[in-house]
Amino acid sequence: MADANDILDLLENRRNVLIAGPPGTGKSMLLSEVASLFEAKGYSSTPTHQPGAPVPIPPTPTTTLPGAIGTSANRKVFRCVLHQSSKYRDFLTGVMPDVRVGTPPGTFRITEGILYRASEYAKQPDSAALLIIDEINRGPTVQVFGGAIVAIESDKRLAPDGKRTAATQFFDLINPVDGDLIEYAFPSRLYILAAMNQADVSVEPLDVAFLRRWAPFNLEPKSSVLRAHFGVAATPMASLPLSPSSAHDVSEAAIQAFDAINQRIALGRGPEFRIGHGVLMANNAKPSNVADALAHFATAWRTVKNHIDEAFFGDVRGTAIVLNADRGIAGNPYSLEETSFGDAPRAMINGPVSIDASQVYDLLVALSQKAV
Repeated sequence: MADANDILDLLENRRNVLIAGPPGTGKSMLLSEVASLFEAKGYSSTPTHQPGAPVPIPPTPTTTLPGAIGTSANRKVFRCVLHQSSKYRDFLTGVMPDVRVGTPPGTFRITEGILYRASEYAKQPDSAALLIIDEINRGPTVQVFGGAIVAIESDKRLAPDGKRTAATQFFDLINPVDGDLIEYAFPSRLYILAAMNQADVSVEPLDVAFLRRWAPFNLEPKSSVLRAHFGVAATPMASLPLSPSSAHDVSEAAIQAFDAINQRIALGRGPEFRIGHGVLMANNAKPSNVADALAHFATAWRTVKNHIDEAFFGDVRGTAIVLNADRGIAGNPYSLEETSFGDAPRAMINGPVSIDASQVYDLLVALSQKAV
């Protein structure tokens, strides 16, 4: 929960936090942890002793949540996932056909988008709202936020008492109540937490003007998490055995291969295209014997291989380098073949379509070897 508490502190200070990291680094899990803490009562089980205070042991337990989040009696989490069909009216307000049962044909209504609903909740007395946006870069993000881009900044909000300040940023909004165009501003106790995978830009990259309005929180692939999860030594084994005698041997080979693959991906494609540790921890499995470990990592390899193929799509030699297929390593089921198509030189990777349990340990050992 350490990361979740750090994010809550960032939210209190900056109001907008953007989690970024390669797939499998725990972004979605972290969003859930923050949401759980935000909605929890947030009070310690017993009063806290405060030496020197007028009442050394206050009758009311102290909050464990930061600032205005902790002092808000009513807290609510709103959730959404951005996608290519997301529109401004889905986040704020807008006009759309009313197709609800019993509504006459040709009728229109004004929507109340999720950002608008969260904002209105946070404007209520003694209330705070957290809007969680997963996959924020999968949709037309700048268009979805529209004129609210500047207004979400912490110093452009309304004052804690709901009054405008000299710095408050207003933007035009269709009022859902009467359809009039009004000036709108966000409350101080509206918090926005988003997550993105930088390597996955389905529509368009997020521009600098948008990104600078968020406090970044970056997650990295961590082999230390894998070592703790699979119960292997914190220090890498100096040399891997030719054949595994325990589940720990297989796990050690997998972790060393994981580190080596990510180093090559970072060099060849960029650090944002690395593989997160969660890929090797599917179903929270912890193999207890060699057979289970080989089967587990053979299954995990399918996801790893698909990720490599996608990251280096069209780059045969780049894929071969990540797979160590260009080095002629004994036991590696993949190899690079230089050939030709007519008079044009070509390269292709030879190897099995899928890796089974009998092949996976030799593959992991081959992948773990670094260039000298």
